[in-house]
Amino acid sequence: MNIMYIHTHDTGRLLSPYGYQVPTPGIRAFAEDSLVLRNCYTASPTCSPSRAALLTGMYPHENGMLGLAQRGFSIDYKKHLVQFLNERNYHTVLSGIQHESGWYLTKNDADPIGYHENLTIDSEGYRQEDLVRWDMENAGKVETWLMEYQGDQPFFLSYGMFATHRKFPDWISGEVNENFLLPPAPVPDAPETRRDFAMFLTSVEWADRCFGRVLEALKKSGHYEDTILILTTDHGIPFPYGKCSLFDSGIGVSMILRVPGSRTNGMVSDSLVSQIDIFPTLCELLNFEKPKHLRGVSIVPVLEDTGAWVRDEIFAEVTFHTSYEPIRCVRTRRYKYIRWYDKTYLKTNQSNLDESITKDYLGANGLEEQVKYEEALYDLIYDTGERNNLIADPRYAVIAAAMREKLDRHLTETRDRITEGEIPVEPGWKVNKKECREASSKNPDDYVSLGI
Repeated sequence: MNIMYIHTHDTGRLLSPYGYQVPTPGIRAFAEDSLVLRNCYTASPTCSPSRAALLTGMYPHENGMLGLAQRGFSIDYKKHLVQFLNERNYHTVLSGIQHESGWYLTKNDADPIGYHENLTIDSEGYRQEDLVRWDMENAGKVETWLMEYQGDQPFFLSYGMFATHRKFPDWISGEVNENFLLPPAPVPDAPETRRDFAMFLTSVEWADRCFGRVLEALKKSGHYEDTILILTTDHGIPFPYGKCSLFDSGIGVSMILRVPGSRTNGMVSDSLVSQIDIFPTLCELLNFEKPKHLRGVSIVPVLEDTGAWVRDEIFAEVTFHTSYEPIRCVRTRRYKYIRWYDKTYLKTNQSNLDESITKDYLGANGLEEQVKYEEALYDLIYDTGERNNLIADPRYAVIAAAMREKLDRHLTETRDRITEGEIPVEPGWKVNKKECREASSKNPDDYVSLGI
């Protein structure tokens, strides 16, 4: 059985199979022939840690990817899914984005991962606003490769898109009318944010077109019925209080999975799933012995019965994005408990918010005055936006204690260093100061370490 891992950047669940009115007809058609996991979560709402967790089956604080790969963080690549499959006679291929090694736009930075082939087009000369066109070129490379591959080995093909990462296209698709949009929660509704969202939707439309091209090539090559196809993203939307937060807007992700012959293709499951469950699921589907380091659980029971329940909680974390902002959470079907560990800075770490029209809008409306809690408890049935902190409500004292215990047990079992105190910045890590407002600041005084 071949494997195709197709992934976008920063999309969360803003796709039409999840109920949003967005221009993704190709993904919607694929979802109708696949299993849509409505309740899937990333292990981290930042780019490199989330991908490293999915592809090693370990939490970021275990695999070493505490921050962004281009800022000096890395993993033991021998534990990467690609090297695991290399050792089991798979031919492994990359086209486009990876974010587990070095700078994701530099082709050779993927070398430590160990792909047999790297089809990625050189991104030199592209503006970031035009990288959706680069995505399409990389889709074309996948198309050609699939039509020409004559090897007798099963393949693992990773196709990664820049879409829907910022910078978005600086034009708006004819399919999108910004006057009739409602930005997704927790983004406020204003002319500025509607325009920002319109450019996001333009990017997601390109992602849909690129995906459609790859999917059509897979079908024409005759491999649609012998390929496990995973379509997902790394984390939540690239808006303030989405990406880099442990609210559901940061950790909730799309996960559409097609296993040929599965009785649940064309169905939807609300079972609680973590992206670290993908590695053990592939092991079970392919009859491979699971590596001992895997933390996830196989979701094969969900592939057989959409009502199956394979886990009672998921865990997610942030340590570094651009600045140090250690946060941990546990989420059950109904409750979310979040703990912020840096009590010395309970304001918004603004460098951890991508530069955007929306960030500027919030900045003009008191972003500097916003504060974080030391811990929070949310009832997700009655508070889907996670804005009513119940941690001090005596009616929820027993639940709060149970959720604290769940998180503490997880941190102990996985040997999270955060339990020992502040995690020091190591040589080679590029880290902004907590007070820094812009990740890409040119002022050396805005950094704890320049990663040199």
